[in-house]
Amino acid sequence: MAKYFDVHPENPQPRTISTVADSIRSGALVAYPTDSCYALGCQLGNREGVGRIKSIRNLNDRHHFTLVCQNFAQLGQFVHIDNDVFRTVKAATPGSYTFILPATREVPRQLLHPKKKTVGVRIPDHVVTQALLAELGEPLLSSTLLLPEEAEPLTLGWEIKERLDHVVDAVVDSGECGTEPTTVIDFSSGEAEVVRRGAGDVSRFE
Repeated sequence: MAKYFDVHPENPQPRTISTVADSIRSGALVAYPTDSCYALGCQLGNREGVGRIKSIRNLNDRHHFTLVCQNFAQLGQFVHIDNDVFRTVKAATPGSYTFILPATREVPRQLLHPKKKTVGVRIPDHVVTQALLAELGEPLLSSTLLLPEEAEPLTLGWEIKERLDHVVDAVVDSGECGTEPTTVIDFSSGEAEVVRRGAGDVSRFE
């Protein structure tokens, strides 16, 4: 049965955030809110967590997982980014964008696109997510909480708790968040390619 954490959306309770972070370090898979929609998240090296996310979402090995980072300094540890792309990405963060970039050796092989050796990264503009990332001190390995054959992600903490009670370990609820996943921009070729139109404005990349 999943633990349920009711977190204030503007002033997250430090003790609660610390408890959630500790559970992630101990191997927990959590459902948590972001600035686009809810996501599933676990610790970067959690192989079992990756398998559980794939099972819940019915994903194949070509799926791009996302490293949700606290800031640009952290993001730079996990992807290679040249000056031109740096400026473009910097101008769009924090925000509802996921950027696909060549991964550094810090990223576990199982998270890489099998051919491109890329990974998704993002910096969310969400108070609760930022508090959790600050407490963790490392990125959250994440994937949008979009269930198989459903058109939109789940957006209500209590509903997520009800439906995923036996497949996740914790649900962080800070109120309703959006229904649109992030806009995904692929920079792996050096040029911006809009892979998915979502919550972020794509005009700056076209």
